[in-house]
Amino acid sequence: MFDLSPADVMPRSVSRSDLQNPVLRALPQSVEFQRAMTAYGRPPLVLPEHDNMVVTRRTLLDRFDVAMINRAPLAEPQQLFSTLRQSVLKRVPIILSPERPSPELGSLGAVPLLSPASVALLPISPCSGTRRAGLHQKWRNRLNHATGHDLRVTRQNMPDNSEHWLFKADLIQQHQRQYRSWPVPLTLAYARENKGQAKLFQALQGKEILAAVLILCHGDSASYHISHTTALGKVLSAHNLLLWEAISWLAQKGCRQLDLGVINTEDAPGLARFKLGTGAKVSQLGGTWLFWPPMGRLLAPLARWDRRMMSATP
Repeated sequence: MFDLSPADVMPRSVSRSDLQNPVLRALPQSVEFQRAMTAYGRPPLVLPEHDNMVVTRRTLLDRFDVAMINRAPLAEPQQLFSTLRQSVLKRVPIILSPERPSPELGSLGAVPLLSPASVALLPISPCSGTRRAGLHQKWRNRLNHATGHDLRVTRQNMPDNSEHWLFKADLIQQHQRQYRSWPVPLTLAYARENKGQAKLFQALQGKEILAAVLILCHGDSASYHISHTTALGKVLSAHNLLLWEAISWLAQKGCRQLDLGVINTEDAPGLARFKLGTGAKVSQLGGTWLFWPPMGRLLAPLARWDRRMMSATP
């Protein structure tokens, strides 16, 4: 367990420099995520000296505490490791998944666990014409196909209901595709603690719901969180229409970027094409590393074992 002071779990305040130079933070490093985790009963540790870096905790096998630093930019990794060695985390294994490739972590005692994944990041232009021009031709054709049918799009705050049909459909989808998403109570905590920042878009034909997407807003960014499309929704390209409407709404709200999540061209090529068809750019993450301060010297040879797999793609 972390021994946290009240200052550790308080969301960071927005300074004048933040307003002048807003930073596009990934969802796990946002103030909104801090609020959700605190309400969920797992208040994160915040490192003010490292641009309010968010550190969360997990317990593995009901016995082992590990700390996690997810999607954080590591501008000064050596100073970060020095801070961690002197903090309440000094005896806790730390799993780092940086926002950008950081191969220098190996020389500092971190051990590579997983090679870098990539995410699709969509810059959102305030101009509708520019956004439409950025769509790939096939994606634009599907959008036109969807608008040619009698589909209606609704938008609302995510209902505070753990039995909502989208959650049930997503749990089935997770089981079928063998992946894990947030626990439903955490998503609901996010919606409660960040009023109006968890938006549910649904496409209907008459009274039948054909598709839905849940978007989480954080700062000047947003993240594609949960989605589901029925068989008929796929035939009518309802998901394209929904995402286009969500992007248009985000643009009206001044959102600068939509994080569409991990791109996996091997296991989910269709979903990868769908995300990239919006005009999103591929951004490589920094892989996954293990840093355990008490074992730093012993793990150093392993850290040098294979650094190449953690380097940026040429």
